[in-house]
Amino acid sequence: MYDVIGAGLGPFNLGMAALLDETEGIEALFFDQKLEFSWHQGMLIEGTTLQVPFMADAVTMVNPASRYSFLNYLHEQNRLYHFYFLESFHIPRREYDHYLKWLSEQLSSCRFGKRVVDAAEHPAGFEVAVQDVLTGETEIFLTKHVVLGMGSAPSMPDWTASGSRNLYHSSEFMDRRKEDLGASVAVIGSGQSAAEIFLELLRGQETGGYKLNWLTRTDGFFPMEYSKLGLEHFSPDYTDYFYQLPQDLKDQIVPAQDSLYKGISADTIAEIYNLLYERTIAGRKPDVQLLAKTAVMDISCNGEELDLACYQREQAESFVLSADTVIAATGYKTVWPKAFSRLAGAMKWDEAGRPVISRDYQAEMNTPRALHSVFIQNGELHTHGVGAPDLGLGAYRNAHIINTIAGKAVFDLSEKNVFQHFGTKHVAGKKQLV
Repeated sequence: MYDVIGAGLGPFNLGMAALLDETEGIEALFFDQKLEFSWHQGMLIEGTTLQVPFMADAVTMVNPASRYSFLNYLHEQNRLYHFYFLESFHIPRREYDHYLKWLSEQLSSCRFGKRVVDAAEHPAGFEVAVQDVLTGETEIFLTKHVVLGMGSAPSMPDWTASGSRNLYHSSEFMDRRKEDLGASVAVIGSGQSAAEIFLELLRGQETGGYKLNWLTRTDGFFPMEYSKLGLEHFSPDYTDYFYQLPQDLKDQIVPAQDSLYKGISADTIAEIYNLLYERTIAGRKPDVQLLAKTAVMDISCNGEELDLACYQREQAESFVLSADTVIAATGYKTVWPKAFSRLAGAMKWDEAGRPVISRDYQAEMNTPRALHSVFIQNGELHTHGVGAPDLGLGAYRNAHIINTIAGKAVFDLSEKNVFQHFGTKHVAGKKQLV
């Protein structure tokens, strides 16, 4: 009987495993079907950085003394002085991936090559069936609590040409970077991934000899909100405030906050502009088009080419753009693990088909079970707000879950972490209107 079993080993459950490894009295196991840890391999483009500071590692924000911190990783890699002279809060994405891989190799509770194939309620908690992906052998584990690391899958519109080898999601970019792109390339999307791919292709355009198009249905190629007070939305304080709002209001707020967690870093925009500026010296005209306010309604095959049926919404004009390769940076969708379909039947779901989740990140059950819980990692955007997928809040959420499992304050979680007030609860000198 384990205290907790985690399904999936992304950054969040890996962070929980790290915190629990330095916590006495809680026995845990974590499983992932991958043979070894990897994190967004298809987007580890050289020169790209995390969009959060290095302190958003697995442990620092709740236990900066942990041996699993990013700074200790640098120390063990003999890179502490290199990082010191780098003078950057934002680390290379490749290094973050390697840090997490290093972390996964330190933790005996993390088991790779193990696929969770079934889970169900049990009188003593939950029964979890785990299959070895190489041998097919299945083991049964009992646990008091389950933590679901909600995975995500590439999201693609239902275009006619879906399935064409020359139309693929941005998550495959680095795996296919060396392939022949043909005479023309189109990148679709307005977020950081689209911008990084466009910049990488722009850098290689003179060698590759291809036309390059970048299309987005949004109003422009805009930066993400990165002001200091804006960043305070990714705090426990804002999570507390957002959670107590009515669900219908939450569903209006989240889409209106796109600029907080979508968009492009100002540095990436500057790099793109600077390169375009240099390419136009002496009257040169690079074969590049940036098309905003332009929705790609459909993509179809036309022999070896792909035809993009486009619609410029302000001019209400339709046109067709052809490309040999199309890279869709169209985001990700949350995937409910198929193995937990029986467990899903015991959970409460809202009218939109989303799990009902408590402030303590517990999935609410049809029949409440005081001593046994299913916790959700990164599946609570609709209940807890924009901080749900943010790496900087991962350690806080894990500490919150661990405190709940332990039934005591294993980690001290501060109540006031930001300068501004979200809501009126702590406003000094306020008076009630009669």
